[in-house]
Amino acid sequence: MTQPRIANPTVAFIDNYCTAYQKLFPEVRSYEAFKRLHVGMTAEIKRKTLPAIAKAVGLNNEQSLLHFLTESPWSVESVRKKRLEIIAQRVGENKIILIIDETGDKKKGKTTDYVDRQYIGNLGKTENGIVSVNAYGLWQGITFPLLFKIYKPKKRLKKEDVYKTKTQLAGEIITELPEMGFKFELVLADSLYGESETFLSVLNQYQLRFIVAIRSNHAVWMPSEQRVRFNRWKQFERIFSNGKSEERYIREIVFGKRRRLRYWQITTDKIELPDNSTWYVMTNLSDAPPAEIGNNYGLRTWIEYGFKQCKNQLGWADFRCTDYHQIERWWEIVESVFLMVNLQFFGMNQTESLGHDYPDKDLLLKLRRHPWWHNISGWNNCLNNLRLLLQPYIYYCLIKPWITLFNNHYLQLGFQWLIQIMNEFLGCLVNDAQFEDLSFSSA
Repeated sequence: MTQPRIANPTVAFIDNYCTAYQKLFPEVRSYEAFKRLHVGMTAEIKRKTLPAIAKAVGLNNEQSLLHFLTESPWSVESVRKKRLEIIAQRVGENKIILIIDETGDKKKGKTTDYVDRQYIGNLGKTENGIVSVNAYGLWQGITFPLLFKIYKPKKRLKKEDVYKTKTQLAGEIITELPEMGFKFELVLADSLYGESETFLSVLNQYQLRFIVAIRSNHAVWMPSEQRVRFNRWKQFERIFSNGKSEERYIREIVFGKRRRLRYWQITTDKIELPDNSTWYVMTNLSDAPPAEIGNNYGLRTWIEYGFKQCKNQLGWADFRCTDYHQIERWWEIVESVFLMVNLQFFGMNQTESLGHDYPDKDLLLKLRRHPWWHNISGWNNCLNNLRLLLQPYIYYCLIKPWITLFNNHYLQLGFQWLIQIMNEFLGCLVNDAQFEDLSFSSA
């Protein structure tokens, strides 16, 4: 019996991460395409189109990558399950903060499944586009991409589809994640969900703690003899993930008498109350101090901003297919790349705290001397450093046709030597027990 060939390597930290998914792909070519898409989406390519990724990873054309997205017999559900298992392994029995948000992208025409004229939150207006409801987990400063569900406008439903509102989709996510072993410390969401009885009923059903945004004209029933009372402003420090802080203000709004649900107004300017930095929130955290309410709700806007950057950097909206089955595959790979990048936070910039037996410590200390290396924490800085590690491999792939044409053996050896050094960085080994006890530091 002929043994299947071994998949061609890319870059060590990507190969090591992708190994966890290898058994999910029945063909070696499919697994290779999976790894190459991780390289291409991580790389510094302006638009993550298949032709651009193919060039960056040394392919003559994009056909193998296209086949992987359209025809290859792999299951997006299996890849998603494995990704969530990796996250669950990292989190263990700890509770996470769950953030529910929607994201949309402008798309022309009506040939792409579920594209319609609808409100696009990213743009703040109604446009022709595609929208999904997304869930993220936050634990020890690390953001984990959890689930996404496509929103299907009524006018674009297929025969087999059942219409569901965005709040129903969010409710399904909250129902499904505990079945996968996730526990919630807190749920955060914007006003679309905060004003939805459907969504709030799911939160109450699971007895979840929550802070949700509400509209400034949110209505609360109370007897006619009672009145709305605005308490005094309290100053607090909004502490961000990078350790920086910003002065903000919070006050409670009491509708008649205090009740189980409490209402707060948060702003950056208590005099002007600017629309773009003033928030109204509702919570069932009856005993939480005002600063805790303000800082916890601020995590939602941080995640929303962070995922917007993730989308732009990793190519969430750069798919060039019209069938949702293929779009879903593309999005799931983006989520996998997003997770891979986030898993590298530990150790990338904090080598001083690593033990002597940490395999990449000496190399990381040397890498940090690169003039373009970012020695401060943050998602974009981590991505920048990973891209530096990819540069020798990608540049070699781009210049290899010239090296082959002119038979420059010395230049080839030079590239291979540099690539070999980069491959000494193993990254976060998903299946390696030595990392089980390492706790993540704030990203």
